[in-house]
Order: sequence, then C-alpha cells, then structure tokens
Amino acid sequence: MRKLGNMEILSSTCNLSTVKDGRGGIFTWVLDEPIHEFNMLHFYPGKSRGNHFHPEFVEYFLIVEGSIMMITKDSETGSEVSMLCSKGTCFRTPKGVPHATHAITSATCISLLTKPWDACDEPIVHEDLIPQGDEYLEYARKQGFEHSAEEIKKK
Repeated sequence: MRKLGNMEILSSTCNLSTVKDGRGGIFTWVLDEPIHEFNMLHFYPGKSRGNHFHPEFVEYFLIVEGSIMMITKDSETGSEVSMLCSKGTCFRTPKGVPHATHAITSATCISLLTKPWDACDEPIVHEDLIPQGDEYLEYARKQGFEHSAEEIKKK
C-alpha cells in the first residue's frame, strides 16, 4: 500500500475489456467503508482548500481533472509531506489526519464522506498546513475556525 503520511493512496482496477472495446475505460476503486455523502469540488489555479482534519468521518478524495498538491503531516515526525497529483489519484484520509489541497491548475475533485457533513457535531478542525491569504482568514474567522487544532484537542 502506498501512503502519503497517514493518507492511503488507493489503486484502481480496470476491466481491460472496457478499454479494448474502443470506448475508453472503466476504473474502479473498492472502499472499506460505506459512503454517506459525496461532493464535487472545483479549484481555481493557485487556490487552496482544506487546512483541517475531520474528527468524525473518513474522507476519500478523487482527482477527476487537473493537477494539485496534496499536503499532510507525517504522524511519526510531525513534518509536512506533499505530493503532486493529477487525474485518477485517489486518497483515503482517516479521521484526525490533517490535510490541505493546493491547485496547480484548475482542478475538479470528488470528496466522498463516511458520515454526512450536516450530521456531524464538528465536521472539521482547522489546522494550518498552507498559509492562507486575508480573504480566507476572514472567512474562517466568521465560520468560527479561528481555533487551532491544539486548542481543540485540549478540550
């Protein structure tokens, strides 16, 4: 199994008959948990999302189009690790694993959650992996994300 920090990088399978028939291909990922919600995310070049972890659900993240940098922390060393990813890369991010995404190009991704976002008491806890501009910091403040992960963990 390939990993980026504590995030698993999932491999797909492909039934070769779906390629040989000349129409393209069907690529399949088999997940360990039931999915209760999925979201399509669009990224503009140079913009970031994430900078958080999910205390209540596992997130699967599939890049459908474009190039992104996926950033997380190594659980043993606490150091930041990153990977350039493109179409067809799929991650499994366990509960409590910080992650952030920075778009190199325009990108479209699908996020699949093992618990509905609106059913969570606390769907995200903010953690700084990528420095954010003033526009995002103001948004985060208004959303109540001003707490650091360490402050939340102490509660």
